[in-house]
Amino acid sequence: VQLQASGGGLVQPGGSLRLSCAASGIIYNINDMGWYRQAPGKQRELVATITSGGNANYKDSAKDRFTISRDNAKKTVYLQMNSLEPDDTAVYYCKADMTYWSGREVIAIKDYWGQGTLVTVSS
Repeated sequence: VQLQASGGGLVQPGGSLRLSCAASGIIYNINDMGWYRQAPGKQRELVATITSGGNANYKDSAKDRFTISRDNAKKTVYLQMNSLEPDDTAVYYCKADMTYWSGREVIAIKDYWGQGTLVTVSS
């Protein structure tokens, strides 16, 4: 099972990026999915989460600029980021609460992390 994040890059202040994170493998169920970020020298922090039913929760500074969404059929979560600021520079990680087949057993895990994708906001 993998969570593959993509879409990061270098963008100027005020610009936009759309991150994607796709789950692959034998997956029986995905509950909450989310995006977190970690800036250099700082702890990882919540950006946004979304339930399987589409209810979203945001970090305060992201509420008016970021939108989280998901496509359950594609097992993919997205993060549309607008009006990006230098303080948004970080490695962005996706996380899923899911049940999957490991190859030997069924595993239910609340914190399955994907690899990060780097977002750099700079002029």
